[in-house]
Amino acid sequence: MKVLVDTSVWSVALRHSISSKNSEQIKAQLTSLVEDGRVAIIGPIRQELLSGIKSSKQFEVLKKRLEPFKDIPIETEDYELAAEFFNRCRVKGIQGSHIDFLICAVSYRRELPLFTTDKDFDQYGKHIELKMFTGLG
Repeated sequence: MKVLVDTSVWSVALRHSISSKNSEQIKAQLTSLVEDGRVAIIGPIRQELLSGIKSSKQFEVLKKRLEPFKDIPIETEDYELAAEFFNRCRVKGIQGSHIDFLICAVSYRRELPLFTTDKDFDQYGKHIELKMFTGLG
């Protein structure tokens, strides 16, 4: 089964700074998913990853590294469900970005577990059905 990998996980894996035990586990899990061909991505996650890159050379390198991962097409129903999720959470006092709720909608509609380190998704999951990737074996 494919796993929708959120920006936060990619960021940990692509970071060249000092790493912690947790970041090493995240990198190992992502590496395993990549090797097994189980990584799923959507355009907005790709855009978040490529945004804010300081040099055009770094931008091109990252763009090339992400090239093998094809975007899951986003459909009208995904946007509608994202808005529904946004509204449901907002009523409960939970705020989030439109991109986050689009990620939730794609994950839900495609029955893809979501691999993220972003704790906001834990809050969303209290009010919407969200299957989280909890790690390998």
